Amino acid sequence: QVQLRESGGGSVQTGGSLRLSCTASPWISSPFCMWWFRQAPGKQREGVASYDSDGRTSYTSSVKGRFTVSHDNAENTLYLQMNSLKPEDTATYYCATGPLVAVGCGYYSGVNVWGSGTLVTVSS
Repeated sequence: QVQLRESGGGSVQTGGSLRLSCTASPWISSPFCMWWFRQAPGKQREGVASYDSDGRTSYTSSVKGRFTVSHDNAENTLYLQMNSLKPEDTATYYCATGPLVAVGCGYYSGVNVWGSGTLVTVSS
């Protein structure tokens, strides 16, 4: 089974940036989806960004234009570049993966493996 390990969380001020990393081990060889989710205290978990093994990406509307998801094939690592951070971005961010299906990854369904999460705190 695949194990996911997130890193890169921390505390920043409004307008700052962070880059989250999610390294998968062992290597994911089959067509896949990878996602970033986040969950703030007292709120439901929500999908943030998706990436598939064909290089397609999608974003929830609240982060589009500020966040960028990418993948380094050589390092088997998914990234989430988070710019122009806002207090409402404060949450624990989770990496997840599952198989790529015909409908793509934008529905944030089909998670097989979750990472343990990394905390992002944005202060005003």
